[in-house]
Amino acid sequence: MRRFVEWFERIVYITLIAFLVVLLTFTLLELGWLLVIGLFEDSIYRLESHELFNLFGYFLLILIGLELLETIKAYLSRREFHVEIIILVAIIAIARKVILISTATPGELIGIALIIIALCSGYYLVHRAGLPRSLPPEDPPSALESREEE
Repeated sequence: MRRFVEWFERIVYITLIAFLVVLLTFTLLELGWLLVIGLFEDSIYRLESHELFNLFGYFLLILIGLELLETIKAYLSRREFHVEIIILVAIIAIARKVILISTATPGELIGIALIIIALCSGYYLVHRAGLPRSLPPEDPPSALESREEE
């Protein structure tokens, strides 16, 4: 039963990767299309501010998709989630929200600010703590292990 669940889980992850690649491809094509239309349709070589914000939104959406793709690939190959990448995806998503926000109440702005502070603090702590890494077999033992052997 466990082998079936692991096989099914692997198929789901591969399917998610395929769907994400298709979605990113179409989003990238749409970004290119919007850029061409924005540059050459109304006013040649000039984009309005709302068009720029729309393009930045698509750009950040593609970055979020790429980071999610990296997270899924890392889990599929090494069976581990990279917390830093997940926090970065959340930071990019909040940055996208801030860029695209048109009107917001003071409460919403305070909430977004608190989320940004929490995510950046979490990223700092995770990055500063570092993750324990296993030494490759060819690395010499540490000084502490050498003393214990004596």
